[in-house]
Amino acid sequence: MDAARKVLAELDPELEWIHETYRDLHRHPELSLEETRTSALVVRKLEEFGYRVHRVGGTGVVGVLDNGPGRTVLARAEMDALPVREATGLDYASENDGVMHACGHDVHVAALLGAAKLLADHREQWAGTYLALFQPAEETAQGSAAMLADGLADKIPAPDVAFAQHVMAQPAGTLQTIAGPVLSAGDSIRITVHGQGAHGSMPQLSVDPVVLAAAIVLRLQSVVSREVQPGEFAVLTIGSVQVGTKSNIIADKATLLLNLRSYDNAVRETLIAAVERIVRGECAAAGSPVEPEFEYYDQFPLTANDEAVTARVSAAFEAYFGTVGNASRQSASEDFSRIPDAFGVPYSYWLLGGMDPQAYAEGKAAANHSPHFAPLIEPTLARGVEAMVIAALGELASDPRAGGA
Repeated sequence: MDAARKVLAELDPELEWIHETYRDLHRHPELSLEETRTSALVVRKLEEFGYRVHRVGGTGVVGVLDNGPGRTVLARAEMDALPVREATGLDYASENDGVMHACGHDVHVAALLGAAKLLADHREQWAGTYLALFQPAEETAQGSAAMLADGLADKIPAPDVAFAQHVMAQPAGTLQTIAGPVLSAGDSIRITVHGQGAHGSMPQLSVDPVVLAAAIVLRLQSVVSREVQPGEFAVLTIGSVQVGTKSNIIADKATLLLNLRSYDNAVRETLIAAVERIVRGECAAAGSPVEPEFEYYDQFPLTANDEAVTARVSAAFEAYFGTVGNASRQSASEDFSRIPDAFGVPYSYWLLGGMDPQAYAEGKAAANHSPHFAPLIEPTLARGVEAMVIAALGELASDPRAGGA
């Protein structure tokens, strides 16, 4: 903790450029896999700080800072924005119409850059290797997979541990940790079921996909209540049913869009198996002339924090800040865990509060993905930098000159 205090004592002089970087990122949001300006900014900063830089997975970037023998720590921030038209009224609001940093990834990038610079400037306080990874396309669950497919594991040293954080609609400056599942696994499914078209006045000649889709929708409502053990978390949402064009035409197919969420891979498998069984069964009962089609997309892995790593992070936060909150499990999903899972290393993912405390207390704090989502610059950014530095230095071996981590 002495090393962290010494490094973070130098944070205040860095805040001006960190704030300006954040405002610049917020003004110029970019959609998933289109983060060219953002990644160029990240590359410039990392090279300026003295990192060895790799471009991985299209717009992904990893900075490597070697500082002698010791453990290797990976810290990740995602870079993409959302197709949302901003309504915050901020003087640094998005200049890209219809695109907005409505999930706080600009906070994550600015905070990780701040941590990266402090660690580079104060290498006498630690030893080992620091990996600052900036990932594209988290919102579509494509980014981590793209980086791994592009040979991430061959381009950087293997980490011993990984960290990530996410700004949330909690009071600004607060930190919350939790061991075990923190974000749900998520699966979207596009299901196409086939009927037989006919004139609306001649239903006897049809296999009506409207009736078929309705039967599937109703039957699927029993999956969570009757096939998942009580007390286990599971969500099955049917977000869209598309069928037909006119009142007197019986269509020949219907498309359903489903979303599944779970905190346990066994539950996830139960949900998927039940969906496929029910859809196939209803199609058979209806006399569907063609087998149904299942397309899985936007698939997010489970994010489950390692207990030992999270205990160390929580203890370090408590030692520095005096208190740390207990996070509740979130039903949202993301794809960070693919990276540490690919390396076979433990990780911890914590929540960072970013909202005005009074607005939060009054129930007026805009949630992530809202066009009104507007984290307070401070204390949010400073706390995000501090958290990343503290977590890293809790793992990196101390240099003898540092007097202990």
